[in-house]
Amino acid sequence: MNSLTSTNYNFPGQSKLYHGKVRDVYSIGDDILVMIATDRISAFDVVLPIGIPYKGQVLNQIASKFLDATSDIVPNWKLATPDPMVTVGTRCEPYKVEMVIRGYITGSAWRDYKKGARSICGISLPDGLRENQRFETPIITPTTKADEGHDENISKEEIITQGLVSKEEYEQLEKYTYELFKRGTEMAEEKGLILVDTKYEFGKKDGKIYLIDEIHTPDSSRYFYSEGYEERFQNGEEQKQLSKEFVRKWLMEKGFQGQEGQQVPEMTDEYCLSVSERYIELYEKIVGEKFIKADAKDLEARIKDSVTKYLEK
Repeated sequence: MNSLTSTNYNFPGQSKLYHGKVRDVYSIGDDILVMIATDRISAFDVVLPIGIPYKGQVLNQIASKFLDATSDIVPNWKLATPDPMVTVGTRCEPYKVEMVIRGYITGSAWRDYKKGARSICGISLPDGLRENQRFETPIITPTTKADEGHDENISKEEIITQGLVSKEEYEQLEKYTYELFKRGTEMAEEKGLILVDTKYEFGKKDGKIYLIDEIHTPDSSRYFYSEGYEERFQNGEEQKQLSKEFVRKWLMEKGFQGQEGQQVPEMTDEYCLSVSERYIELYEKIVGEKFIKADAKDLEARIKDSVTKYLEK
């Protein structure tokens, strides 16, 4: 299967290379970043051993479209997409927190709630909530941004007290987060989807706040299908969803949650292709266009050529 799981280029003007869980980020001089969305997939903060064909293209193209569709709310880092798997943008100094916003109680928040937790990131939750129930108003549950290992939940008060973000800037990040989630929710509704929860990352350059990284992709967001949501919720049934949660559930069923000593279950070609199909389904559903598979015969050479031509311009 053709998938891109690692890169190690030497682009014109390159000054630094960072390998993230999914993206490889190349610094060009001091001001430009080349971000390659690889086909790696992570779950429970562990990078799984096999790549998912076309996943990087799906993520990069969804993020690119949503960056364009929200640039009137907050400026963002994107300058160009010279390749289906690459975004080139302005280098910003990232804030050390990720802004997670939840419209519904599901995923890790539900797992903690079910164990008895009635507070998340300093926000009190009432008794009697049910899985996948909609909050009256969305809640922001930030996390620390870990270079390695697990991101940790943190409250607004702790962020400000610890000096991770000033009070004034944090309140601006909150405002942007609510507005971006509202826009994402409206765009999802048009396509018969519910934007359940997502995360945003922000950075700063020359005193100005920018939206950075990806936005509204299946790696950073969870979507339910609108049709049948209420009926499934009333019956206590699982929601039909488009997100990476189906990968997490598959891993949990196989006894893997990223804990020490646990082995990643075997990922067959058949399983990886089924995950690829789910990613493509989300692209077509949320973007509302047919997904065009880019030529994957020699991914490394294609990306090198595309990026080099852009940088030389």
